[in-house]
Amino acid sequence: MTDSRPSVSIIIPTYNCQTYIAETINSVLGQTLKDLELIIVDDGSTDSTREIAASYGGSVRLLAQRNAGVCAARNHGIREAAGRHICLMDHDDYWFPEKLELQVEEMKRRPEVGLVYSTFLWWFPDDHGVFPAPESFSDLMGETGIDEEFSGWIYHLLLLDCWVLTSAALIRAEVFDKCGVFDESLPYSEDWDLWLRISREYPFIKLKRPLTLYRQHPGQGNRLARTVDYRTELLSKAVGKWGLCSPDGRCLARAHFKKNMARYHMEFGLKNLVAGNVKLANRSFLKSWITSPVKVKNLAYIPAGLLGWRPKW
Repeated sequence: MTDSRPSVSIIIPTYNCQTYIAETINSVLGQTLKDLELIIVDDGSTDSTREIAASYGGSVRLLAQRNAGVCAARNHGIREAAGRHICLMDHDDYWFPEKLELQVEEMKRRPEVGLVYSTFLWWFPDDHGVFPAPESFSDLMGETGIDEEFSGWIYHLLLLDCWVLTSAALIRAEVFDKCGVFDESLPYSEDWDLWLRISREYPFIKLKRPLTLYRQHPGQGNRLARTVDYRTELLSKAVGKWGLCSPDGRCLARAHFKKNMARYHMEFGLKNLVAGNVKLANRSFLKSWITSPVKVKNLAYIPAGLLGWRPKW
């Protein structure tokens, strides 16, 4: 029986992104792989984002919802998607033309794999706020092939960092049936949470070639000071549930894990110190020292902060 589903469903959740959304859409429609559907989920935009998306006509399937957050918008798109594979692209990022073709080819070669991702390039604006043209990155494409270190069963590596950029991943549709979708209660690290769950059930493949531009600007969520350290909470829960070893037996040393957790507590403290949340910052510095007592410097941030010192970022 012939499978009539599109090869890939691309889901772009968006909210008030009139400045960048057209460039993102164009990079999807410019893919060398044409067997795709593009779903844009407008999460209650109040600018012209929805009108820009609608101007593409039948090339885009536009869904609208009341503002409920990026996780709810992504999950809405996943429920509506018909493709054999699913991509979840951020509304301000950019794909190089061969992105989908290369990832789908790798999926066909490795039916046991649940997720194929790639290296990405940081996309910074110049002093005038202008982003360089994607074509200007051609000299940075680098080598091709598979990054073996970050491929296979990588759960234990995901306990150190969120190596998978959401826009850079391609996922088999059935993975969501087995592993679930985005946790809508999480305002941050929701992608990391999903990758950890998937990595317990499926091996990953990482392509060395950068296929995505990751746009950087002041409004991004990872730049905000938060009152909850979602990173350390997420990782503590993961280790409590699954331990430090991947399904293939490769493990992360507990000392390495604790040292990394101490660094996250410290970074969370510094970010809140900059924001003026001194008590919260000091609690994090104390947690950092308790987690890794050899990091005495992390404890020294407490009196420094009380005396008025702030990081100069």
